[in-house]
Amino acid sequence: MLKLQPINCIEMVSQKEFISTYKKQEIPVVIRQLTQSWGARRKWNLDYFCEIAGDNMVSLYGGGERAKGRRHQHASLLKMRFSDYIESLKQGENKLRMFFYNILDEAPKLIEDFFYPEIGLNFFKKLPVMFFGGKGAKVQMHFDIDLADILLCHFGGKKRVYLFAPEQKKYLYHVPFSFSALFDVDIEQPDYERFPALQHLQGFVTELNHGDVLYIPPGFWHYIVYEEIGFSLSLRAFPRQPQALMRMLFNIIVIRNVEGVMRKLVGQRWNDRNELNAIRNTHRDLGLGKV
Repeated sequence: MLKLQPINCIEMVSQKEFISTYKKQEIPVVIRQLTQSWGARRKWNLDYFCEIAGDNMVSLYGGGERAKGRRHQHASLLKMRFSDYIESLKQGENKLRMFFYNILDEAPKLIEDFFYPEIGLNFFKKLPVMFFGGKGAKVQMHFDIDLADILLCHFGGKKRVYLFAPEQKKYLYHVPFSFSALFDVDIEQPDYERFPALQHLQGFVTELNHGDVLYIPPGFWHYIVYEEIGFSLSLRAFPRQPQALMRMLFNIIVIRNVEGVMRKLVGQRWNDRNELNAIRNTHRDLGLGKV
């Protein structure tokens, strides 16, 4: 079994306590009552989204299979009316997810339903984004390329979140030129025969309910399982320290673009090479002697 510890859950937190106990020490925490006064906590459900933005066309992304050929791993699969997507979730759809849906641009009325908490983070207020998934949907192990401090404000049905600190990367079969682990790395049912490095992995786990807020420190890897239909709002504070800011810019400008260009130029051979190197590099660095 993976070495997992539950994320600490608290009802509320002061700015001073959040900064000293969680932000500075880069420790995740669930804050149960941070959204208590938000309209979102009372109003946000699938029918409300249909009412507010049902006619909007939304981009949908795959989560049930790896990106193949020349398609970028972050490319959308199709577009659909928001209300049609919501109806598909009710009918059991769990392969298509809404990803990084900027409500400031796409559904600005939703901005009225929340506010940025005075918690000591300098939020980037042009990027309040949402994520939607159906019951049983899974999000491949990854970290966010902007290295932001994230408040993941969850609504709807239960969502299970696994977090791993940046130093755990050496056990996660990181795919070169990407921000993801191998697609086949399943945290809930780890295959130790194929991926023996997972036996050394240590992390955190929590279950989010409607209204819960999860603080994700910068660079933390996460793997997510939607136990029920759910949706989350991500509030982000970008890095300000020069070294972290340079890493963020390098990820966005260099790594992401190299990956996109090489997929287009080389296609599946590029993908196969990187997936094989994810295993080779991990086993070599840990002295496991397996390929």
